[in-house]
Amino acid sequence: MEPLLIYKALSNKTRCQIMQWLKNPEDFFDEQPYLQQGLNFRIGVCVGDIQSKSGLAQSVISSYLLTMQKAGLLESERIGKWTYYRRNEKTIQQFSEYVQNKL
Repeated sequence: MEPLLIYKALSNKTRCQIMQWLKNPEDFFDEQPYLQQGLNFRIGVCVGDIQSKSGLAQSVISSYLLTMQKAGLLESERIGKWTYYRRNEKTIQQFSEYVQNKL
């Protein structure tokens, strides 16, 4: 875990929103299309759904997701031509402990 990368990733309002959306994706996204494909939100949320919710260009969202993944906040899984993102709870917990104990 590199705290400075996490601070940078979280210094953007949309990236923080994405973290909130992915914490409880069923509150923000429709799981039905996932279930129809034999998937669910445990795999993550598709980049296209995140992009649609944000209202930003897909290239911007892809850049944001990559920044968050490099910081360790997100994990991704590719299935076919789609990439799905989910939170990396282990890193989030480590960062939380870092903030509590080191700052």
